[in-house]
Amino acid sequence: MTAEKAKKVESKKGQRHNVKPIRDTWVLREVQNSLKDDFETGERNYTIFQTGKATLLRVSDVLALKKSDVYNANGTIKRNAYITDKKTGKPNTLYIRPVANELMNYYTWLKEYQQKHPDCNVFFSPWLFPSFRDPRRHINRKRYYRIMKKVGNKLGLDYLGTHTMRKTGAYMVYEQTNHNIALVMKLLNHSSEEMTLAYLGLDQESREHILDTINFY
Repeated sequence: MTAEKAKKVESKKGQRHNVKPIRDTWVLREVQNSLKDDFETGERNYTIFQTGKATLLRVSDVLALKKSDVYNANGTIKRNAYITDKKTGKPNTLYIRPVANELMNYYTWLKEYQQKHPDCNVFFSPWLFPSFRDPRRHINRKRYYRIMKKVGNKLGLDYLGTHTMRKTGAYMVYEQTNHNIALVMKLLNHSSEEMTLAYLGLDQESREHILDTINFY
């Protein structure tokens, strides 16, 4: 392995380890606002984030969604989407109603964008989140990482990345279900609670919480 390649691998590892869930409501709102307002394709970028947060999908699976996965022929939202996770090969049934309003707004926005830019066939692309440079393809992971990095730089947050939406959604479920780690594990398609706690960066926190309950006197 060359020194340059080794540096790239190390850089990728750093990005992966540094990504954390957004725990603060105000920070989450600022990230979402920036995704929506600071880009010409803001409604798409925002809807990707909201969909990843609500479905807890890996970014590769979010970006590979098709319009037919979530919309009926008349443009209404389906109750469930049925996909196969790319990484695990496991079937996954998504409940997409929690993000239905965002998907409906996005559908309208795509249609209006298409009318204003008739040469950019984003509305007619089969992909839910098409590349605006080439609507025959979906936006790729590298491009979405750059978008998240730009938002992070603007807001002074060094822990944003492509996994932010999934980790944030998982953390929200964990907190709002009174720490139901078994449910979060199931939603993430993880094989153990330890894996889920480590993914959320809660393994050390969980150990410390248990130790706080021990009487050492």
